[in-house]
Amino acid sequence: MNHLQQALAHTATLGEGLSWQDNTESWWWTDIEAASLQNWKPGQAVVTYRLPDRLGSFVHCRSGRILLGLAKRLCFASLPKNAAVPASLAQLTTSPATTVQLPVQSLVAVDPAEPRTRVNDGRTDRRGYFVFGTMNEAPEKRPIASFYQFSIPYGLRRLALPAVAIANSICFSLDGKTMYFADTLSRRIQQCDYDAETASVSNIRLFAIPEGDEAYPDGSVIDRNGCLWNAEWGAGSVAQYAPDGRCLQRLSVPTKNPTCPAFGGVNGDYLMVSSARQEMSVEELSRMPAAGSLFVTQMDAPLAVADTLFDDSDAGSVLPLPPKTIKRQ
Repeated sequence: MNHLQQALAHTATLGEGLSWQDNTESWWWTDIEAASLQNWKPGQAVVTYRLPDRLGSFVHCRSGRILLGLAKRLCFASLPKNAAVPASLAQLTTSPATTVQLPVQSLVAVDPAEPRTRVNDGRTDRRGYFVFGTMNEAPEKRPIASFYQFSIPYGLRRLALPAVAIANSICFSLDGKTMYFADTLSRRIQQCDYDAETASVSNIRLFAIPEGDEAYPDGSVIDRNGCLWNAEWGAGSVAQYAPDGRCLQRLSVPTKNPTCPAFGGVNGDYLMVSSARQEMSVEELSRMPAAGSLFVTQMDAPLAVADTLFDDSDAGSVLPLPPKTIKRQ
């Protein structure tokens, strides 16, 4: 089994949503429990953006703004222009050099009548609409969470997918016609036919099941060959699946709970993985002190596929809209 090594020493409680942004040549991720958004350009220090609530997922917009999936609402945020930090002497850093409070503009509430849920995993589809899921934070973890699509033309629409306990692994095939998703606690990655404009889903079917009882599917990403890479929470590994669901390989991560893989780097040939310190015992943290860090390996060829920027054209006309349920076809 190939291994990833530590790229950035960090102590995220629940690092998630890792992505690479080409125009800033930097990595972005959230520490959900710290209610913060992180930005790191290798060779520089980390910038931490403080938020008014926990950030489950986020996407970059065409306008340069960021669409934030806070715990119970979607918001826009504009990055301050003076948040850049000077290059450090080392590639690694153990603490953020700059902390910035990031003001937000609320757009729409998410599942406001259900106090047990919060926004979790999400990313844009190939059209540029934001697709995300929620999770049940109550100890009993009943499947009461949902998947949604948010866009400027249509507002917030609930996808007609089965209820889940923890929505995860959201990503899309290269042609945008297949959506991948998981309920982490079910240990099953599924796929369905997907249409962005109508927010319709159909033909739900099994894609893959991780090997070993300790592996739970967390974040996923699609590479330029159409393969799906999944972070296996609890197993310290990242699995690569062929488009037909066959497991091609597993890469070892030197910590128990990797959370989200992403391809990037200037040449698109680095696989970076975020991780968490959450749900680790004192003994496990002593054995795996790098938990919460970013881990990396260089691939033999460029595999990165840029995420589609969120289409925030005419965003000034957006009003809070109630969720709409799309019937399964």
